Amino acid sequence: MREAAFVKQNKDKWATFESALSNKTKLSPDVLSDLYIEITDHLSYAKTFYQGSNTEFYLNGLAAQAHQKIYKTKREPKNRILEFWKTEFPTLFYHHHRELLIAFLVFVFFTIVGAFSAADDADFVRAILGDGYVNMTLENIEKGDPMAVYKQMGEFNMFLGITINNIRVALMAFAYGIFLGIGTLMIMLQNGIMLGSFQYFFYEKGLLWESVRTIWIHGTIEISVIIIAGCAGLVLANGLLFPGTYSRLESFKRGVKNGLKIMISTVPFFIIAGFLEGFVTRHTEMPDGLAILIIAVSLAAIVYYYILYPIKLNKKPNL
Repeated sequence: MREAAFVKQNKDKWATFESALSNKTKLSPDVLSDLYIEITDHLSYAKTFYQGSNTEFYLNGLAAQAHQKIYKTKREPKNRILEFWKTEFPTLFYHHHRELLIAFLVFVFFTIVGAFSAADDADFVRAILGDGYVNMTLENIEKGDPMAVYKQMGEFNMFLGITINNIRVALMAFAYGIFLGIGTLMIMLQNGIMLGSFQYFFYEKGLLWESVRTIWIHGTIEISVIIIAGCAGLVLANGLLFPGTYSRLESFKRGVKNGLKIMISTVPFFIIAGFLEGFVTRHTEMPDGLAILIIAVSLAAIVYYYILYPIKLNKKPNL
């Protein structure tokens, strides 16, 4: 669009906003908020297509004036952290459900690939999980305790080690989004194939249910938040690849910021998963009903907080 046409199309909105900032015109908070968002979008567009123009300087001054006025009178909520978890993050995450779906589908696809590969090639599981782990598990099966691996380390040390490792994997899934999302998808691929081959290994030994009711006590949350970390990586990549009306740098900054917020949201869930693996999963003698309850509650918590609750917050009330 030519600069003159861009100015003609939007000058009335700019004038209205400028008048409101000067207290000459009274607007409702919703209208003022919408105008502010439009002004910042227009500024990003002008920076991209009319760099160094009077239009860019005008919009930059207008946005700076608005920003200064907003933050001069803005009161920080008394409980900023609670507000983040209760409103800010779920409202944000609603707009990234598409990336979550992509990360989930990629993970599930490669989990299936891992299972079929293990079924087709007897050595595939060893190639993925390592000879050491496979041999140890075979010995545990012979001893009548196939899940003994979860009992070999002290509770706290296992909790700490698992939590740190899971957070490390999640950070990799997020940070590798910088490679146009390919790195993030590779993390989904690796973990999906590992899970698929792992589960097939126990299925082949006639221990599928034993593995599921034990492993998924902690795995429900652990796998879910790794997928959510993959979503964060795709949000970062999306900001880099598809800037829209923003400059590419500004879009990338927004992608990083939103991705980091998603990552912050996963930390408590990783801690819970680590606690379950360190202190609960080792009790393989627990009744099936209790194991199923823990798995069901874990899944319900993830689905509600990351899918249903954001939809509920963003759902407009019927007028």
